[in-house]
Amino acid sequence: MIEETETMEEFLARHSADVEDAVRKAAAAEIMPRFRGLAEHEIDQKSGPHDLVTDADRLAELYLTDTLGALLPGSVVVGEEAVHANAAVYEAIRGEAPVWIVDPVDGTRQFVHGDPGFCTLVALAHHGVVRASWTYAPARDQLAVAVRGQGAFLDGTRLRSGTPEPGRPLEVATSHPDFTTDEQKRALLGLRTDGVAPRNCGSAGLEYLAVARGELDATAFSWEAAWDHAAGLLLVEEAGGAHATSTGEPFRMTGGNALPFTAARDAATARRVVALLSAPV
Repeated sequence: MIEETETMEEFLARHSADVEDAVRKAAAAEIMPRFRGLAEHEIDQKSGPHDLVTDADRLAELYLTDTLGALLPGSVVVGEEAVHANAAVYEAIRGEAPVWIVDPVDGTRQFVHGDPGFCTLVALAHHGVVRASWTYAPARDQLAVAVRGQGAFLDGTRLRSGTPEPGRPLEVATSHPDFTTDEQKRALLGLRTDGVAPRNCGSAGLEYLAVARGELDATAFSWEAAWDHAAGLLLVEEAGGAHATSTGEPFRMTGGNALPFTAARDAATARRVVALLSAPV
């Protein structure tokens, strides 16, 4: 827990490894035993056929809620499945207490189909600012960690997003059409131009990791759910990247953002993507 005289930085210095251990154990106990072995009764729909939830999502979130809450007494856990059950839980992101933001299985559709492109996302935020994040891809045994002001690392190796190669089309992962409004679809059409190579995104967390690694130039997402973005946006920032909404402002974890928004390998690329999203089509 945070002692009375302890800062968030000191708490993280003492307990980042404990969070990593919790994330790994949640995946080992509740996610990986069900990977490529889900029974039909372990899969449900939420808002529709493209919005799935499994027993792995629910049980991994419960595991992390118990473990992270005990690690930092007085903190609150905002998990995707808890918010689905009670939307009021989301309001804790705007509150005074430290908040663990959890997506137990980011990329549930991939998980259900036996694709290893899914991950577990955990971020620790306070007063709307993400202070640390953990992105774990258990089927690949890859763990990325970022602490604000201290850099981003993948399996202990520092991440640097770099800059896109001049003359090469920008590779941009975009929101899937199933999750965009007509207005957002029109904005995303701005990316269908010379010099840009858009594609539908997979797991948001792994797309952010690809940007932080310099393997993807940018994202263009049309939804705000903090559990999808908190961990990855800090990862990109600490790797040297930038993010901006369609009005050019940084994305706010507390909401009210102009959408779509981008995270990119560098600030110049973020500005370029924003200009294309804002261009009339």
